[in-house]
Amino acid sequence: MTAKLLNILTGINRPSAPSSGGMILVNDLYSAMPEIHTTFLGREPVIPAWKDAFDQLAILSTTKRPHSPDFDPYVDELTREVGALVQKIQPDVIHAQYLGFALSLAFTRTAGNIPIIAIAHGPEVMVAERSTSEREGLNEVAAASAAIVAPTSALADRIDRLTGRRFTDRLTVIPWGIPLSAARVRDQPPTEAGPLSLVHVGRLDDNKSTITAVEALALTDLPHHLTVIGEGTLREYLERRAIELGLRDRVHFDPFLPRAEVFRRLPDFDAFVFTTRGLEAFGLVLIEAQAHGLAVAYSNLPGVREILGSGGVPYTPGDPCSLAVALDKLGRDFRWRKALTKAALDNARRYDITTTGRQLRELTLRVTS
Repeated sequence: MTAKLLNILTGINRPSAPSSGGMILVNDLYSAMPEIHTTFLGREPVIPAWKDAFDQLAILSTTKRPHSPDFDPYVDELTREVGALVQKIQPDVIHAQYLGFALSLAFTRTAGNIPIIAIAHGPEVMVAERSTSEREGLNEVAAASAAIVAPTSALADRIDRLTGRRFTDRLTVIPWGIPLSAARVRDQPPTEAGPLSLVHVGRLDDNKSTITAVEALALTDLPHHLTVIGEGTLREYLERRAIELGLRDRVHFDPFLPRAEVFRRLPDFDAFVFTTRGLEAFGLVLIEAQAHGLAVAYSNLPGVREILGSGGVPYTPGDPCSLAVALDKLGRDFRWRKALTKAALDNARRYDITTTGRQLRELTLRVTS
């Protein structure tokens, strides 16, 4: 006799496509969890491959108004739509992604006796630290949840402080992961000192601070080259700044690329540059870089140190001079860079998505029982 599938309802209030770390994570995660039936609530447009990760995909129709004066009526309307879906689906458990955002509030207000596991991604914690209303929403979801999952102890502690340490016993750390089997390492390890071929992947916004990497290249002794992969509000500014600094031939910008293409290209680089200067929930791209054998020059943030182990080189967040020194040190000492590559590969093995899926499923079974 086969075991009953665990019926999970989850969702993210965005177009159903792998367009961000959170969306890529859930796509991988629910594909990796055994013996479950998952219904995902998302929005149009839907890329065809997205449907393969979930047993059922339901498209939300309530018009998004997340930052408008009528946010409360918007959440009320979304709650009515979600409530009808909850009644129809009758899940065993709800996984509320981004605790405190509109969809997690709608789940909270319609769950009834269905247990909720809230899963933190980071952006909701950042806005809750700046906004009283967002903090109230985060606390409402936390209070209604049987468990709260964070990918690092640093993020868990920030949630604990935002909720007045009332739900410490509900917080659990489950590190995120990637499909390690899809990663490959370059055939030839570094054998000599010299300028580096660097890569940066991510959104081009203020918190990701890609400008730190661009300005650092103008301060290095070695003529390193940087490829920036991604889109965002600061792209045009970054391109202009690179030209102003005389880096037209040393900084190259590529658009957002599907992860399969990023994975194909990563082994062609010598090192990865991580420039986030504020909160970073986990940084899946860090593990992706390490899994491909890249040493990482990273902004020295608490959660990042926890994730990377000894496979990276820290520098002061937002400080181009500090990053320039780190990059030149990497370029001059190829034996050290080779040791960092080995440490990176060893560290990445800790973060297989199948482990994340198993741990979340075990937690879900405990909650539902």
